[in-house]
Order: sequence, then C-alpha cells, then structure tokens
Amino acid sequence: MNRGNFFSELKRRNVYRAAVAYGVVAWFLTQLTTQVFPFFEIPNSAVRFVVIALAVGFPIAMLLAWIYEFTPEGVVRTEALGPAQAESAQRITGRILDFVIIGALLLVIAMLIVGRLPFYRQAGESISQKSIAVLPFENLSEEKQNAYFADGIQNEILTRLATVRDLKVISRTSTAKYQSKPDNLKAVAQELGVSTILEGAVQKVGDKVRVNVQLIDARADTHLWAKSYDRDLKDVLGVESEVSQEIADALRANLSPSESHALSAVKTPDAEAYDLFLRGEYEFHQAESSLAAEAYDRADAFYQETLARDPNFAEAAAELARNRLSRHWFVSPLAPAELEEVKSIIDRALALAPNSPEAHLALGLFFYQGHRQYENALKEFDRTLELQPNNALARQYCAAVYRRRGEWERALADFQQAQELDPRDAAIPGELGNTYAA
Repeated sequence: MNRGNFFSELKRRNVYRAAVAYGVVAWFLTQLTTQVFPFFEIPNSAVRFVVIALAVGFPIAMLLAWIYEFTPEGVVRTEALGPAQAESAQRITGRILDFVIIGALLLVIAMLIVGRLPFYRQAGESISQKSIAVLPFENLSEEKQNAYFADGIQNEILTRLATVRDLKVISRTSTAKYQSKPDNLKAVAQELGVSTILEGAVQKVGDKVRVNVQLIDARADTHLWAKSYDRDLKDVLGVESEVSQEIADALRANLSPSESHALSAVKTPDAEAYDLFLRGEYEFHQAESSLAAEAYDRADAFYQETLARDPNFAEAAAELARNRLSRHWFVSPLAPAELEEVKSIIDRALALAPNSPEAHLALGLFFYQGHRQYENALKEFDRTLELQPNNALARQYCAAVYRRRGEWERALADFQQAQELDPRDAAIPGELGNTYAA
C-alpha cells in the first residue's frame, strides 16, 4: 500500500476521528482525576498511573479503530465486511465517534465554566475556622516616623501566633499588601484564605503607648472581640502576649505547653532595646523589598545598638545574622571571615535561646546561603517549622533544598504549603513554575 492509499484508508476507517475522540476523552479524564483524586487524598502516583495508562492506550485504540467497525450486528473485523457493508459500518462508526467527541467537548466546557463560578470555588475550598490574617496596624501617632512601631507590634503578634500549630496564620508578606482598614474585609479574607482578621491601631507618645485591636469574623462581618490597651513603653510586650493569647482563646486553638510559653514570653526587659529592635526590623523589611544596601546598613546598625543595650536579646542576634546573610545573598557577598562572624552571632543566639525559631532559621540560611550545605540547612529549616509551623519562609527554603536534590514532589508540596501561608507573595508561584519546568 502506497502512502496516499494508506492515509486514505486511515480516513475511511475513521482512525482520525478515533484519535480526536481519544484525545478529548483522555484530556477530560486527566483533568477529572487531578481535581478529584486530591479530594479523596489519593496519592499523586495514581494520577501519574492514569496519565501513563492513557498514553499507552492511544496506539492500542488506534489499532482497534483500524481493525474493527461498528455494525447493527455488533463489532466486527473490517476485513470480514463486503464493500457495501464496510461503507455502511464506517458511516455508523463515524457518527458514534462524532457523538463521543461532541459529548466529551461539552463535558470539558461544562467543567471549565463550573470551575470558574464563585460558589463552586467557595464550596471546593474549605477555609478553617482557626485561620487568621493580622493586617498592618494603623499608625495614629503624630510623628509619622513612628510607623516602624505600629509595624513592629503587628509583626510581633503575627510571629507569636505563627508558633501555634492548630492555627493557620498568613505571612506578613501577604498581609502587607493591604491597608490597615480595607473596605471589603470579606473579599480580603477570601483572597487570603482565612475566616478571621485582626485589625489594629497604635499610638505612641513618648513612653506611652495605646494599642487598639479588634478580631473580626470576616465571613459574617461581625466582631468577635475588641480591646484597647494603655501601657508604658516598657510594658508593651505584655500587650502583644495578651492579644496573642486572646486570639488563640477566641479561635479555640489547642495550645501545647511550649506554644503557651511562646505566646507569653518576654524577649527583653529593656524597653529601649525593644524599640531599637523594632526599628531594625522595619529597616530589614524595607531592605528585603528594595534590596537597597543602605537599608541593610541601617538595619544592621539598629540590631547592633539593640544588642549593646541587651546582650541577651537572642532574637536580635538572630535577625542581625539574617540581615547580613540576606545582603550577602542578594547584594554583595561576604568575605569568609565575615561569614564566620555571622556564624558566631547565630551560635550566641542559640546559646541564649535554644528553641528560638528565628535562630534556627538564621542557622539554616547560614548553611544554605553562606556555604550551600543543603543537608545541614534542611535540618535547621525543619527545626524552625517544628517550633513555628506557620513560617512560610522556612517552608519555601525546604522546598528549594528538595528541588536542588531532585525530589520534585516534596519540593512542590512544600511550595504549595508555603503558598497557602503566603498567598499574595508573587515569588512562590514563580518558584512552583520553575519546579514544574525542572
């Protein structure tokens, strides 16, 4: 049989139609399994099996389309039919395949439409009642430079809550995208995947601080509680502890003894050291977003002043190290001697607070960014997540290590978990895309 006759025979025997029908049905089944299997917690290996089976089945289906035809008497071999019977059978087969193609296409269109309906998305996404986003606190101080203080109070409450395993706490990177009092809280909650939102305002005048907070059930747009605190600056850490505990109680979070301690711990007794620390945190956040060397330098100076005031402030030492490592990674590399100095700062933080998630994160970044020692880095990131399960950054770095080791599924799983905790960070979808591409 020459080439022209072969292709004519393929058309006459409806092999082309069969290929189109098979392709449409296979695509529909692939989409169906990728959406339904995770709901029943069926492992990804089952989805891969379906895809491989469909791929293997394609040449078999084409062979069957070549050999057999549908007739009123059933399925028979094409060679067993006379010319008139064969022509009639092929018309019947063609119509059946046309119906299959049209039906499958209608199902595909229906799936695409339903998947984009708001009620479908809401029904398919179960938002935990024990989930919260702490929005940026409003700075009510006359001195606008006190914005660092409102930012620091918000971040400290968020950091404490992040230690509670029974809660889902959205990362600061995502909450920073919103103003302190957005108009549509329900929309914000849906975008962040939470049921409750904490709003707040801070007014600092000299050594006096007023903190107003309100916890809102965003689904019903109702207040769960609201409270004002008037304190001296030296007592503001107590406010952060009280607010964190109130939130945990309101959301009925189950707290372990270590989590209760993390919520109530006082990191420094020195009010001025704490104020300097918050200034350093503010500058560090500015540096991370701008990658400006000057912002890193300002943060470094504030952290060093903090430690000069209180040498036992473990978190300040950890953040000083993290600031230097971030600059090393993104702006200008540190010399070997400077990296060793960073290591000594981290060792000091861990000696002061062996269970500090900030210190373990800093050590993980030292191994990852400082020396590309991925096994040691992963151990520290895992320890960070044990101490602070809602730490999206540690989760991202776990994923990055797994990707470097070629453990694709674990990398994707960790990036996806990080995205749940930090849904407005545009870098995470990019990392997911890079991982799929790799």
